[in-house]
Amino acid sequence: MMELKVGQKASRENTLTYDFVKTYAEITGDYNPLHFDESFAAKTKFKALVVQGGLTSGLLNALVAMDMPGPGTVFMSQDLKFIAPVFVGDTITAEAEVLEVHATKPVTKLKMTIKRQTSEIVLEGECWCYTFSPEEQ
Repeated sequence: MMELKVGQKASRENTLTYDFVKTYAEITGDYNPLHFDESFAAKTKFKALVVQGGLTSGLLNALVAMDMPGPGTVFMSQDLKFIAPVFVGDTITAEAEVLEVHATKPVTKLKMTIKRQTSEIVLEGECWCYTFSPEEQ
């Protein structure tokens, strides 16, 4: 596990395409008309197709598993607030900031934020992560 310090940050970016929305629906069964029916979505406050929340928050999985804390990391808990919709074609950037590092265990508390390309926050929250090492039993 990398040596983490309070205040340390990492980020990851992705552009969410219609193909991602379609694949996510095939995996999860989430075919909500907000994601697929343009005329339905147009009649809502969103006015356009939105991506599934799981696609938005899924970027956090890659961030903690690949960037910080890094390989071997899994979520222990998440407290996420979906503040604004993410639309098909949006580029989102997830950022994690270290809030706490456990003194004796590979456990980290992170502040999580996701913004769209306009800098609008679409998701925020906190999570606890555990980082496994191959030598652990």
